[in-house]
Amino acid sequence: MTTNPPRQEGRPEGERIAKLLARAGVASRREVERMIEAGRIAIDGKVLDTPATIIPNINGVTVDGKPVAKPQPPRIFCFHKPSGLLTAERDFTGRGTIYDALVNALPKDAPRVMPIGRLDINTEGLLLMTNDGELKRAMELPSNAIPRTYRARAYGEITQAQLEDLMDGITIEGVRYGPINANLERRTGANQWIEMTITEGKNREVRNVLEHLGLQVNRLMRTEYGPFALGDIKRGLAAEVPQIEVERFRKQIMRGPKKS
Repeated sequence: MTTNPPRQEGRPEGERIAKLLARAGVASRREVERMIEAGRIAIDGKVLDTPATIIPNINGVTVDGKPVAKPQPPRIFCFHKPSGLLTAERDFTGRGTIYDALVNALPKDAPRVMPIGRLDINTEGLLLMTNDGELKRAMELPSNAIPRTYRARAYGEITQAQLEDLMDGITIEGVRYGPINANLERRTGANQWIEMTITEGKNREVRNVLEHLGLQVNRLMRTEYGPFALGDIKRGLAAEVPQIEVERFRKQIMRGPKKS
């Protein structure tokens, strides 16, 4: 029979507030920590000054003076992000953000959602949105090696042999990119269509690699992220992943990567 290890003397029961608020869909853990630094989070009216606060539940917790609702079941929406929108909640220069489009794309009962990963302003395609900060974090962790697939249209010459060399990884200006599965799809005029699957999701990874190979990327679309695909979702719209699939995937990813 196994027993739980004894609780350390003097250690409060519960979990870090950032973890609980992430689970409740307030924001990612990192963003919650920034919110605490900004004095936006309080417990029973007392403003927190440290993210190391451990609490048993979110009773009495407020953000910007508003009570935090109990966690809802995790939900995932597949959003077809159009090019020209920032993956951000707001932009002080007046540029459009994904949330401008999500107002009409999500169902009326949708909770507050956060993007899983990012797409830069000129990249379109699949952007997963979730109300579960812990799920968001797990899907973004490079150690979980969740594949992301992109289709790139690029101007210039490239061979399949050059693309296959990317399976060994590549270093560009001191940044090491892991194995990339890349395949030539077709040629249209002076452009090449290339499909690429990455697992790290470093900033501008696909663009940086193709530009390093001498190509000029003029269109980039993400088509898959893990088991979720863009499919035939129209630009600017979203579709919800069935709850049973979300729960199954969440249990799988929360176990962490398999150890060899």
